[in-house]
Amino acid sequence: MPSFDSLFNAFVTILVTIDPPGLAPLFLAVTHGMNRQQRQQVSVRASIIGFAVMALFAVAGASILSVFGITLPAFRVAGGFLLFFIAFEMVFERRQDRKEKISDVAITRDHIQNIAAFPLAIPLIAGPGAISATVLLSGSFQGFAAQAALVGIIFICLAITYLVFVLSERIDRILGHTGRSILTRLLGVILAALAVQFVADGVKALMAG
Repeated sequence: MPSFDSLFNAFVTILVTIDPPGLAPLFLAVTHGMNRQQRQQVSVRASIIGFAVMALFAVAGASILSVFGITLPAFRVAGGFLLFFIAFEMVFERRQDRKEKISDVAITRDHIQNIAAFPLAIPLIAGPGAISATVLLSGSFQGFAAQAALVGIIFICLAITYLVFVLSERIDRILGHTGRSILTRLLGVILAALAVQFVADGVKALMAG
């Protein structure tokens, strides 16, 4: 069974890459015009789909990589760089602008029926950063008990995301633009540090191999 530090590190990494507070205003944007019951249905479906996608990569991530002939250390380095880029966007508030553009396009193309799957579940919840982080973490969670713990962490993170969706109106009102900006930058710095650690571990494993 992984140590408490490993579990906490996994929890922070996944939660930061999903960024539930940053998704709150986007959830309100893509569900504009819906009543509370419709928003509830969308939030449940989006959370379930997001959980299913990330749980799949948590359990079968290494197998999926092996099909393409990619080693875990190589993916750890590449994924670390990707997470660092996402952290850079978070610190300089570029990620939020890109997500808002995705949500705007989705409103015109797909409407209420498909909004939960796209863009909420994919790519806003289970995006490239969250999937990369999940696959990277799966390399340190070997065995049934460890994988079950990782899936449990993903479930907790998605449950928090669901609660954020349900409380999105209040959260957006409480945080305001300044609060969201400060929180996003703080989470970005934490993610950057985690990304550097992923790259360092990957390079060390490649050199050892």
